[in-house]
Amino acid sequence: MKTRYSDVELEEFRVLVEDKLVKARKQLDDLQGQIVEVTESSEDGFGTDWIEDSSVGSQIDFLNEMVSRQRKYIDQLENALLRIGNKTYGICAVSGELIDKRRLLAVPTTTKSVNAKTAAPEKSRAQLDQQLHLANQLSLLKW
Repeated sequence: MKTRYSDVELEEFRVLVEDKLVKARKQLDDLQGQIVEVTESSEDGFGTDWIEDSSVGSQIDFLNEMVSRQRKYIDQLENALLRIGNKTYGICAVSGELIDKRRLLAVPTTTKSVNAKTAAPEKSRAQLDQQLHLANQLSLLKW
């Protein structure tokens, strides 16, 4: 059974991730430029129209959220490059098995196999059910 991807496959993933990283950084620069543009254009007439000020504030909030998401995505891509470098890329963080190559090509930042990803919410639901059950028992004891 294969325990890791070959150096040739890892190189293929590295090229893919680096390409996505270049594009993600460009998008981040564009978003930051939009924030500067909106901020500068709003300073000229700030305070003259509260509806417009509110709209500008909402626009800046939205752009800041997009910047935050883009930075997180860039961090995930950089982490993927680190895993490629240390030859652990494509190994599921939960099961230790290889993540399907098609999944990695579609979502190169993933650290979990499909099985591990879908099992996690079930476990969380089971934990919530158990906590609810314990809370109900505790409330019955108080009566």
